[in-house]
Amino acid sequence: MNNISEKLFLEGVDLFNRKSFYDAHESWEHLWTEYNLDDALLIQGLIQLSVAYFHITNLNLKGSKNLFNKCIPKLEKYRENLRGIDINEIINTAELALDNINSIENTNDFDWALVPHIRINK
Repeated sequence: MNNISEKLFLEGVDLFNRKSFYDAHESWEHLWTEYNLDDALLIQGLIQLSVAYFHITNLNLKGSKNLFNKCIPKLEKYRENLRGIDINEIINTAELALDNINSIENTNDFDWALVPHIRINK
């Protein structure tokens, strides 16, 4: 991975952790489309994860549910710690967030504690 692609990945992590989900999606989307990555499916899963949370801010429960259902299987293909992040923690939190989405009728009732903080352990 070159410096620019690493920068885009880390930028996406930082934006996601600041709950700037749309901007995180944009950073990772650039990474995913512009670089030939061995872990492209992981990056696509992170893009979809960030859009799932973004949809909640956009009052779109159906869109959020659809994106959680798309991203979880992609992330599950990477159960090991990849890029220094704990994929299992992200998957577990995403599954809890999806359960929460399935149990509410209004985005105002979403439990924002169900957003993982992506930590990078190098």
